[in-house]
Amino acid sequence: MSVAEEIKSRLDIVNYIQQYASLKKAGRVYKACCPFHNEKTPSFVVDPDRQSWRCFGACATGGDVLSFAMRQHGWTFAEALRELGQQVGVETRQSTPEQRVNAQRLDRLRGLLSSAAEIFHNNLVSRGEGRDALGYAREKRAFTEATIERFKVGYALPGWQNLLDELTQLGYDADELVAAGLAIRNDEGRTYDRFRNRLMIPIRDDRGRVVGFGARALAAEDNPKYMNSPQSEVFDKSRLLFGLDTGKRAIRDSKTAVIVEGYMDAIQAQQHGFENVVAQMGTALTETQLKLIAPRFASRIILALDADAAGQSATMRSLEVARQALQADLAGRLAVDIRILQIPGAKDPDDFIRESPEAWQKLVEDAVPVAEYVIDVETAHLTAHASVQERQDVALRLLPILTATENDLYQQDNLQRLALRLRVAERDLLAWAQEERAKAAARQPVKRKPDPQALPPEADDLEPPDMPPLDLDALTPPDELDSAPARPVKLRTVTRESALEIYCLRMLYLQPDLLYGINRKLRELCIGREWLEAGPLCEFGVDDFTGVDLRVLLDVLKAAMAQDEQTLEEFVIAAVE
Repeated sequence: MSVAEEIKSRLDIVNYIQQYASLKKAGRVYKACCPFHNEKTPSFVVDPDRQSWRCFGACATGGDVLSFAMRQHGWTFAEALRELGQQVGVETRQSTPEQRVNAQRLDRLRGLLSSAAEIFHNNLVSRGEGRDALGYAREKRAFTEATIERFKVGYALPGWQNLLDELTQLGYDADELVAAGLAIRNDEGRTYDRFRNRLMIPIRDDRGRVVGFGARALAAEDNPKYMNSPQSEVFDKSRLLFGLDTGKRAIRDSKTAVIVEGYMDAIQAQQHGFENVVAQMGTALTETQLKLIAPRFASRIILALDADAAGQSATMRSLEVARQALQADLAGRLAVDIRILQIPGAKDPDDFIRESPEAWQKLVEDAVPVAEYVIDVETAHLTAHASVQERQDVALRLLPILTATENDLYQQDNLQRLALRLRVAERDLLAWAQEERAKAAARQPVKRKPDPQALPPEADDLEPPDMPPLDLDALTPPDELDSAPARPVKLRTVTRESALEIYCLRMLYLQPDLLYGINRKLRELCIGREWLEAGPLCEFGVDDFTGVDLRVLLDVLKAAMAQDEQTLEEFVIAAVE
């Protein structure tokens, strides 16, 4: 028996589909309104004898439980096998003992986070201590009872060990709470709750599993105002879109995903019936986030970020990520129409939808093409007397975005629009673009064997060194080493080693989400070698830098990424001033 047949033999199609459609007995079959399109007369039929389903309405299709799961969740066949196999206990792939142990550990952490979400929710709706928080959710955030229940909005009690005590009584230990980002352990070894006196928003992945929390301060003196779970083995906000688990059906049906900045924006939108709205939670759009929705669910993506200067900056960074992803997609699988939604009055989506829900859909429909938006933004400062050099600088910034398409017609239209705005000929734009590409190619370094006596390069010109493959099994366990700690060295002169550190920190500031990828890779390398996780391959952090000033800057960067109240740039500037 194949894996697919074994899974189907263990799943009853009626019981499975009953989770997504209100089936009613009609003779020997079951009927319901089709879950895949809107209808008033039931045309969706499930046959328990044949273990099959069929829509006799607009869909005009059918299949078995696997095909239903694929259509319902937007899964590939392999994903449907894996997900349904886990539900019925069928192993769908061979895995090593270490991988199985790690998978069990991650499942336990997700179970821990799910239990925490239930505790927080109960605090809000059933305990007297949550009365003020519930009032804030209802009155200040305008959440309905249905929304509070649907998103499991909760409340973290004041105090240092409320959650810790409840979860340890359920059988979890303090180390697991720290690993899940729910607790903090200080230098003295004391463990305490991370979230205190905050409105709690569970963050779920696209499969509906709780992986972290967003927390809104309720006391004016508590900072930051918005706080996310820290990066962990299960939480990486650069790889998540808030609300995708509840919004993917609407995204799939409309072929359009609207991306807002924060989870409050997404909750408000979905509460008002705009269920194709998801949030990127304060980060610029990443390639991983883009691939979560395109082409799997959507062929059009609308960026509806805040209209202030920070929001415009985040939009431009997101467009740059999208441009790079589209240009690297040689097979054209990511072909997607990206548009920009601009909210009048510099309001954020949360406020606008609460005040004018009827106008939101019109804004979505009127979202402007990328070319129109970036040209407007980048040329806003140009006067009628702008010099050729000023206009050329704008052109060189915009040309990579405006030509990031295989469609010659769109490229031609974009160039015509930019040429008109800059008052230059199209041939000059093309010449500038070709000249810039030639300069970029000339700047590519020629790899030479390094001269050990040569002075170290400047940090801005430094390329990462070629590194030999790392043999993890050849490393010596810590109990066999002389573990005397190295003394921190204040960075005074730029040695070859310190130049490498400067280069690494510079890359992290240019692409902060690399920090998530570094730690994710370190954890993967530690599978089956637990001693490495507590030693040479522990989480990347300040101890990996010798320069005191670099340590401080990395600490500031990590603090900036852990909050959502300010942009990363604003937070860093405020911290170092």
